[in-house]
Amino acid sequence: MTISYWNGRYLPLDQVQVSPLDRGFLFADGLYEVTAAYNGRLFEAEAHVARLQRGLAALRIETGMSDGDWLAILERLTAESGVDGDLTVYLQVTRGAAAARAHGFPAGVTPTIFGMVSPLKRPPDSWRAQGVAALTMPDIRWGRCDLKTIALLGSVLAQQAATDAGVTDAIQIRDGFVTEGAATNVFVVKDGVIATPVADHRILVGITRQVIQRLATTAGLPFVERDVRAIELATADEVWIASTTKEITPVTTIDGRLVGTGKPGPVWSRVAALFAESQGR
Repeated sequence: MTISYWNGRYLPLDQVQVSPLDRGFLFADGLYEVTAAYNGRLFEAEAHVARLQRGLAALRIETGMSDGDWLAILERLTAESGVDGDLTVYLQVTRGAAAARAHGFPAGVTPTIFGMVSPLKRPPDSWRAQGVAALTMPDIRWGRCDLKTIALLGSVLAQQAATDAGVTDAIQIRDGFVTEGAATNVFVVKDGVIATPVADHRILVGITRQVIQRLATTAGLPFVERDVRAIELATADEVWIASTTKEITPVTTIDGRLVGTGKPGPVWSRVAALFAESQGR
């Protein structure tokens, strides 16, 4: 039976009941995090908690929870998950349930805190061997993509466009510049230099993105944060997407055109090997 966390209690997932007046349900007024655990060991949990706390402060949701409190929830859910093998721990915080539906922040409500565990489906070996295909499309998401909110309809539509086209991801374009995939950060490599869009309001600073930057810098691989023009996708030697669940995945076809040689490139191979080491593999 899968364990969950619900407002201070640990109970089976099927016993969780959400109020229809919860602002997460009515307004998508909340945030979430997804943390991986490999062989029972949480990966970059502190970074996930730090991002959650920053988002809560930006949305003015007061939980009274310390970093240690959040980590304790993640650790207990992992330890008592009932899931064999690798898993993800999902945390969601909403502003809470008010007495009536109104747009303004309600007074005197208690935030809703929910956590659950799920098996982690790792990227298949074929992605590493052959890479994946992606398409490009306009970025229609709201203007604060740096906050990991549960208002994900733009990302849902992007992923569905990719699914309908039979490809893995949708690389989104805004004002002629690359922003993100449907739920991934994007990297381009040209002449050995790794570039990724600058960390501002247009993108979510992914935890895997942070790890990639740290590993590349430590290994002496050139790495820059800058605006990446959409036209660079057509001339890049390599393109990658990265997230907690997709890890670091090479993109070898975009809009039906080959990226570089059409095979995963040497810079990706180097960084992917470093990433696997950081996971304890």
